[in-house]
Amino acid sequence: MRVSFRWLREYLPKLDASPQEVADRLSVSGLEVEEIHHEGTGLESVVVSEVTKVEAHPNRDKLSLVTVLREGGQTQVVVCGANNVPAPGGLVVLAPLGTTLPAIGITLTPKKLGGIVSEGMLCSETELGLAEESDGIIVLAPGTAVAGTPVTEACPEICDTLFEIGVTPNRPDALGHIGVARDIAAMFDTPLVVPEAVPAQKSHSEKCADVISIANDDTERCPHYGAALVRNLKIGPSPDWMRWRLNRLGIRPISNVVDVTNWLLLEYGQPMHAFDLADVADNKIIIRRASDKEAFTTLDGVKRELQEDDLVICDGKSPVALAGVMGGENSEIKENTTDVLLECAYFMPRGVRRTSRRYALQTESSYRFERGTNWAGVSEVLERAKSLLAELAGGQPCPDSLHVKGKLPESPKVRLRSQRLNSVLGLEVDFARARKILQSLGLEVSDGDSDDSIVVTAAPWRPDISREEDLIEEVARVIGLDEIPTALPRIAPQPPRSTGLLEREMGELAESIGLSEAVTYSFVSAADLEKVHAPKPVVTLQNPLTEERSVMRTSHLPGLIEVLRRARRRGEASVRVFTMGSLILPGGQKQSEAGAAARPAIAGDEVLPEERPSFAAILAGPRDGYLSRPQEMDIFDAKGFALELSSRFLRTEPTVVAASEPVPYLHPRGCAELRVDGELIGRFGPLHPDVVDATELGSPALIVELDLAAMERLGTQAPKFQAFARLPSVSRDISLMVHEDVPSGDVRDAIAEAAGELAESVELFDVFRDKSVPADHRSLAFRVVYRDPLATTAPEKARTLTDKEVDKNHDRVRRATEKLGASLRE
Repeated sequence: MRVSFRWLREYLPKLDASPQEVADRLSVSGLEVEEIHHEGTGLESVVVSEVTKVEAHPNRDKLSLVTVLREGGQTQVVVCGANNVPAPGGLVVLAPLGTTLPAIGITLTPKKLGGIVSEGMLCSETELGLAEESDGIIVLAPGTAVAGTPVTEACPEICDTLFEIGVTPNRPDALGHIGVARDIAAMFDTPLVVPEAVPAQKSHSEKCADVISIANDDTERCPHYGAALVRNLKIGPSPDWMRWRLNRLGIRPISNVVDVTNWLLLEYGQPMHAFDLADVADNKIIIRRASDKEAFTTLDGVKRELQEDDLVICDGKSPVALAGVMGGENSEIKENTTDVLLECAYFMPRGVRRTSRRYALQTESSYRFERGTNWAGVSEVLERAKSLLAELAGGQPCPDSLHVKGKLPESPKVRLRSQRLNSVLGLEVDFARARKILQSLGLEVSDGDSDDSIVVTAAPWRPDISREEDLIEEVARVIGLDEIPTALPRIAPQPPRSTGLLEREMGELAESIGLSEAVTYSFVSAADLEKVHAPKPVVTLQNPLTEERSVMRTSHLPGLIEVLRRARRRGEASVRVFTMGSLILPGGQKQSEAGAAARPAIAGDEVLPEERPSFAAILAGPRDGYLSRPQEMDIFDAKGFALELSSRFLRTEPTVVAASEPVPYLHPRGCAELRVDGELIGRFGPLHPDVVDATELGSPALIVELDLAAMERLGTQAPKFQAFARLPSVSRDISLMVHEDVPSGDVRDAIAEAAGELAESVELFDVFRDKSVPADHRSLAFRVVYRDPLATTAPEKARTLTDKEVDKNHDRVRRATEKLGASLRE
């Protein structure tokens, strides 16, 4: 909404504040001033000049030489191409050499036109930024000013400050200048002067009721329809001040009649429509619903088929306007119009909104009717329109107006209590001041049932006021929202929340090793959690969107399994996706232990849930195969992804061990854990067959889970440089027959312990199963690398190991594995 500060000052004659001060107060009151434009700046050197001589240009037929009189009796010659140069004595607007005209972005310099140097420019409205287009130069009325007067003094309307206000949907009153001025009057405690309709010097003898009949067949959608008649007027251009102001506020001037309706639109926020009475068939106005597929051509020239839900304004034969949205092509004001029928009505917002959306017609009228206009202001606006048309078009208004009403909305009465006002705002507000503020906003205030309460009747232009909190908001807006003290609420202490850096780094690592991220819902259903044997939900939504989103997740599996199901339905064989986010798990801290005294509304024995950041990935389908047939991913693929992610993040190699306890959603024979210094940081394994069946996956999948909270607690280990060993290593391989129940990690640990400090590394490099291996056994092959431990820490003291030393250690390794039931493979 573009608002003119000059216009506001006309309603607030005693306002003693600068445009910037007003803009600041509006912004902190809820009417945010998004931009400020200063119109007329840069025109200080442009002056009023008097034409003293007009001569034909010697070389150009369409140019003339105009001699003008400036200040101090100076004269100068200007080459002009306009066809409306006045005769000597006429007043024009001169931009001397050196003047910069912001509207067209040029600085005037001496320029030859047809061989004669022009000493400036006679300006048009376009060149001064007063109109989008113009047919000639500006010719001022005689007596406007003396020659040499700056044009900004002779025509003050040229200068203005415009506010671009972001009007929220609940403030339709601010879509008119009077509504904005009313707020400013309350903020600066200055009187508001609303213009009154001046009675016409000459009224028409006929009554409106004797000429026009109105039938309102839908008082539900149109509770108030008003009409007035102005006769014997003359269509012509509006005065400069009106045209310039309308153009500055974004409305193209058309004629005095149309401009008056647009003027009142911007003044009151009340849309109007003017009909040529000669085109109103049978002098009848009928408000009714449209017939299905009824033909109608709107003012924009588009032929439309209406629906039964549309409200139309009709004459005695056909529709002439789409109620509250746009007039019809057959009702527009023409140059020969002499009698005008004025329409001013209140239409219910919902109906106008449906029609506007249906035909994609967003007009200035529909924009205001959709939000709700002043249902009690129809008569006042009609009288003001009659007065302006009498003044600007020489019309003769009929003395009466016609009003057809249904059931109008009622202004609610709301009780305001001083105690509630202070409680909500958090500061002591003088109740007498609050009462005065509400009265200055145009609200009717009466005494309540006690000294510290009042009863407020909402104004018809404020449909957003219906309860006590609305009144408190009004008081706060006028006082200034920045005057309300800021205080941090007392809250129960919680563990530090993640900054998001952990999730971002882990996400980048996962993407770098070939995983794709899936964004899954934090809300799931309790049934889905039960299918994957996840912990029971601890947070249930009171008003869920659907049953499928009724609890907060305690596992990432429902979301990941749904992603895998969708991928398989669409023929995607290989799936490698991950997700991250918080799991809401049962907590161990009671509310009473977390500062319950600060929040007495919560029971002291309530246990707070834990919000635990977590990572999970699901793998399914074949692994990439280039020179061989693709094979299904297995537990070792899951192990590889788990180790790669955790070791890259922590910069230390976690230990892989068999699960210390059964994990209900992972296969009991394939579940493994990742530990660092004995602390559990994650697990991986095949999805439990029961979960596969319950979720209807159809085929197995692998799961990787990482506890991001535990990993963040451990922290990233700074990498340390280790010098290359100068002495050679000695490698020994050992192939063992091991029972399936014995984890390979236990065998590896036993080998490392037996090999002692000479063992630099122990690595499992082969797992073998076939008919030559006894049942329930497999062959595990380990490579043990021996080297003097001083080779990297103190190379000057290190020595090369002998075969005898290595063989002795390796024999201890063999004996140690026998304790696990392992035997050397022949």
